[in-house]
Amino acid sequence: MPNESAAADALIQLGLTEYEAKCFVALTRISRGTAKEISRLSEVPRSRVYDTVERLHQRGLVDVQQSEPRRYRAVSTDDALERLRRDYDDSIEAAADAFETVESAETQEDKGMWAISDSDHVSDRMETLLDEATEHVHFLLADKTTLQDGVADRLAAACDRGVTVVVEVPSERAAEDIRETVPGARVEISEGLRETHRVVEKWPGQLMMVDHKAVLASGVEKSDLPGITKETAVWSNGHNHGFAAWIRELLYDRIDETALPE
Repeated sequence: MPNESAAADALIQLGLTEYEAKCFVALTRISRGTAKEISRLSEVPRSRVYDTVERLHQRGLVDVQQSEPRRYRAVSTDDALERLRRDYDDSIEAAADAFETVESAETQEDKGMWAISDSDHVSDRMETLLDEATEHVHFLLADKTTLQDGVADRLAAACDRGVTVVVEVPSERAAEDIRETVPGARVEISEGLRETHRVVEKWPGQLMMVDHKAVLASGVEKSDLPGITKETAVWSNGHNHGFAAWIRELLYDRIDETALPE
């Protein structure tokens, strides 16, 4: 029956096996039943009903009557769903605790350089890196169309936390926009950013270094849609990674770091 099938599918989503779900749904149709009756209603082989119902009993979903033959009945659906909900929540908490003992994602990220092939994901990664900033952010914006509101908000939030934020833009107009959205940043106009050169089909979009180690560099290209550009990026969170080391040195040459505010 469609309704019974849907109920079984829902129970499977909550962690029951297919046989467990079918047996429980079958027992909700009758006040109590033997293994033979459960098998007939659920279409679960009788030889499998015994161990299946025993597992349901251990989970508190089925009561057992010590009779001959043995009879079973399902707890109320409200009680069953509450117990399954608790089991589900406990599983989530157990998974969270287990992940805390696993090597952190940041440690893994320190070991290499990663590619991003979607504009929204580029912004998501930038926001994550900015959320983790504690000391210094150096941000170059060659193509202002790539700057997303979320990134600008994170730059402003970093300033509010006392992080030194340096932003380089290609024009006074772009500088005014940054000063308005990121009032705590030091904004520099770098005219060289106006004349960036294409590499194959891409041209520079954004370059960011966070806390002198995490680096993200993006490139943009025209898409198939008029007026829309595509952005891709590479990034690394490793202090000693060659990519980060070179970018760090190149950025140091652009601005006198001794002149930065404390």
